[in-house]
Amino acid sequence: MNDKYLAVINKIDAANAQDPNQETANGEPIAKELLYSQRMTEVLNSFAPQASEHLQIAARAQHIERWKSPRSDYPEGRTGYKQWRAELGLFHAKRTGELMLEAGYNEEDISRVKYLVQKRGLRRDPETQTLEDVICLVFVLYYLDDFARKHDEAKLIDIIQKTWAKMSDAGHQAALAATLPDHLATLIKKALSE
Repeated sequence: MNDKYLAVINKIDAANAQDPNQETANGEPIAKELLYSQRMTEVLNSFAPQASEHLQIAARAQHIERWKSPRSDYPEGRTGYKQWRAELGLFHAKRTGELMLEAGYNEEDISRVKYLVQKRGLRRDPETQTLEDVICLVFVLYYLDDFARKHDEAKLIDIIQKTWAKMSDAGHQAALAATLPDHLATLIKKALSE
């Protein structure tokens, strides 16, 4: 990869390493959003190994500094959730653009990555769709199990169905081919049969 790309990835990682929220991976504590960004890259590399540099940056930056805009700062309910998600997308795009500029990218490259980070053109733009597939796959592979421990089956089935609706056929195939714990595989099958 080129120097600009490596520089912006290092900047994204350095920003996400500041996350005060920690998770455990391989028995070691790691900043939550740094781990998420690494998982995004890992899944993107597996799902779309020929991904463009723009898409690789967008995947790595998908949750950049997310802790700075907590959900709790917005009203409860669907309207508050939608407002939070919309403003979060703008925040992530702006922050990624700033880091790309520092790394030496031009406005055309920055605009394209911001477009992807905001998930514009979903269903119409192949790269945006690939990014959405990767986001959904990361959720299924790494976060669904924890989510399942906190919610009842009806809520889980609804979430799986909504996640599935955002994915492409290729995303569906990758999710179904994933090695998951039996209880999650059964839950997904049930959600898809309803």
